[in-house]
Amino acid sequence: MGSEDADLVAIDGSYGEGGGQILRTALALSAVLKRPLRVDHIRAGRKNPGLQPQHLKGVEALAQLTAGRAEGLKIGSERITFMPQEIIPGNYRFEVGTAGSVTLLLQALHLPLCLSTESSRLTLVGGTHVPWSPPFHYLQEVLLPSLRSMGISIGSALERWGWYPRGGGIAHVDIKPASELKPITLIDRGPLKRIRGISATSRLPSHVAERQKEYARKRIEKEFRVDVEIDIHLDVPANGPGSFFFLRAECERAVAGFSSLGERGKRAEDVARQAVDSLKTYIEREGCIDPYLADQLIPFLSLAKGHSSFTTTEITDHLLTNLWIVQHFLGVKILRRGERGEPGRVDITYVP
Repeated sequence: MGSEDADLVAIDGSYGEGGGQILRTALALSAVLKRPLRVDHIRAGRKNPGLQPQHLKGVEALAQLTAGRAEGLKIGSERITFMPQEIIPGNYRFEVGTAGSVTLLLQALHLPLCLSTESSRLTLVGGTHVPWSPPFHYLQEVLLPSLRSMGISIGSALERWGWYPRGGGIAHVDIKPASELKPITLIDRGPLKRIRGISATSRLPSHVAERQKEYARKRIEKEFRVDVEIDIHLDVPANGPGSFFFLRAECERAVAGFSSLGERGKRAEDVARQAVDSLKTYIEREGCIDPYLADQLIPFLSLAKGHSSFTTTEITDHLLTNLWIVQHFLGVKILRRGERGEPGRVDITYVP
């Protein structure tokens, strides 16, 4: 036990925003590096601190994937310890419960599995398009294509949509092992080439999806003067009603994604407006990748042998948190330019 104590990484979960991302990133790196982990003050920055069902499921899932041991596993727990062993590829099914986010659960799982010895298939059940988490289509259309340039091959398919509050969505993720992670450079996004989109609804009148599309199409054609193609998906399979709008900006050397969810009392035009406003901010600012991609790339870049760099349209709390966490596990040299809320640049160099 003495050697385990010497190698243990202790993380203060109250750092920065004090949210669940600290736990997810720390667990993923702990699993990859086989280093025991203790996280204290979990989600101290939230109204309901401690482990909630989706965070608990993340720890349980990684313990299963690594034949590891975990302590402190109960709802509301503000401290956990995690002792991983070997990463075990295979076919797994994890149910987050109600509308707990499957994409946030995946943030703890896909990094270890892409560095395992064989392919894996995950079936994740829960919320696929829910507030305060990346929607499934952002994962499919922005994150996974961006990871391919690092030598990472992850496929995804959506069997059933999961809206808040009922959830019950089903997503399948196929992960192939990567022999190593390649460093990347994303500095200049180049000209905006075209914009693609999705307007989707479940158990709502068809005009809702049409109005979302038409508002966005007219505004994009007027303000950005680029080709825009928005597909309508009516009555997508789900356990309850919901609506979703997503835009993917395709630049010469980068892709970016922006989305919005419908809710009771929210006009279809306002759903589309939210996504278009986010797209406009991205286009008008300097930076290559969008703020949501920036923080999600950090754990992968920290393990890529060599020098990686990117510019982003906004330095976010999530980005700063992930930069802080990786330095607890790895000998990486990090140079950041730009302040929170502003465009910036991050350089990461792996130090053996």
